[in-house]
Amino acid sequence: MIVKISPAKISGVINASASKSAMQRACAAALLNEGETIIVNPGKSNDDLAALDVIGNLGATTTENINNRLTIVSKGINPVTGEMNCGESGLGIRMFAPIAALSTEEIIINGSGSLLIRPMDFFDDIFPKLGIKVESNKGKLPIKIKGPLQPTDIAIDGSLSSQFLTGLLMAYGKAATQRVTITVTNLKSKPYIDLTLQVMKHFGYAVVNHDYKTFEIHPATQLTSQPINYEVEGDWSGASFLLVAGAIAGEITIKGLDVFSTQADKAILHALTMCEAVISIEEKQIVVGPGKLKAFHFDATDCPDLFPPLVALAAYCEGITVIEGVSRLAHKESNRGLTLQQEFGKMGIEISLQDDLMLVKGGNGLNAARVHSHHDHRIAMACAVAALKADGDVFIEDAEAINKSYPDFYAHLEKAGAMISLQRNQPLET
Repeated sequence: MIVKISPAKISGVINASASKSAMQRACAAALLNEGETIIVNPGKSNDDLAALDVIGNLGATTTENINNRLTIVSKGINPVTGEMNCGESGLGIRMFAPIAALSTEEIIINGSGSLLIRPMDFFDDIFPKLGIKVESNKGKLPIKIKGPLQPTDIAIDGSLSSQFLTGLLMAYGKAATQRVTITVTNLKSKPYIDLTLQVMKHFGYAVVNHDYKTFEIHPATQLTSQPINYEVEGDWSGASFLLVAGAIAGEITIKGLDVFSTQADKAILHALTMCEAVISIEEKQIVVGPGKLKAFHFDATDCPDLFPPLVALAAYCEGITVIEGVSRLAHKESNRGLTLQQEFGKMGIEISLQDDLMLVKGGNGLNAARVHSHHDHRIAMACAVAALKADGDVFIEDAEAINKSYPDFYAHLEKAGAMISLQRNQPLET
């Protein structure tokens, strides 16, 4: 699908979509909960749907979404097909693999798209230490595992991703019969672990966090025989693009975001403040409008998903913006450092990569161009936001990539006044 974005001034009120980070963790917790879980405000992105498919294959049953509520009933891990497919969700594969390994049955773990080439070496390294038999395709999918996982004191490297630690914490929480510890070195994306611990606590698990270096897991107790209700909060990751759009192209109001959230991408507020966008933060809404934007220096090591919206923002900031944490981008849906450099280069923005730094030269306007998402949802959204004040139309190929995390993105932009044209299976206009 090709999307044409025409320059436009935006304004309006948008309700944030559901957080896929919280939704997927809630699905995992619901699977482990031996009883009924009611998820309020469930997400509907491709990653969310993949998580629901995984827990279905691992034995949970899900009723139809009624009145924005999803009911999940589980009796624990009871695989029904011997295979689970995580779609293109990096969190899904890393979180659900240790959870699936609680079963004594052999399970084949697979995925699709870019997930097939992303490294999964940590399974080969860690799983045998937990009593899990594992066969991988040279560190890639598909992976065959056979449990059960035996919780034991273990040390892992958290430099590549915090997502595997999320899976271990949840699996340990369910299976631990005595106190066990997970020791972590070089942990990145700490706010995502805060979200994991928040969800686990809601479902009755006891984990003590010792400065993100050691996690002490205690045997769990069932909270109640009554259904557990969990409300999925608004998504800061998707909303970051809308907030940046407001700073670039007109005042916008976003509702449904928790300013006290543990989500890592809440840090977008700091970036918007540093570049001197006009911003008002209230209890129930955030309002952002254009200011005399200036370059800023931002460390995105713990929130690497912010790189795309930050680049769109920096493109309109006078001077050279410096963003730290480029090493976190190599194994996303695309190699995002190079992809951002390539696609924003087509719009006339010079981006330099220097070791762990990205330098964005902004403030000179953006050109009409034809860009490609590289099947990366965040690249598609970043290009769309940047196009709002380009000097002409910007065409985005493979624009449907947004469905991975934010299927309503274009509709929300249109609601705010953006001029968007969808051109399915048609050649680009000349």
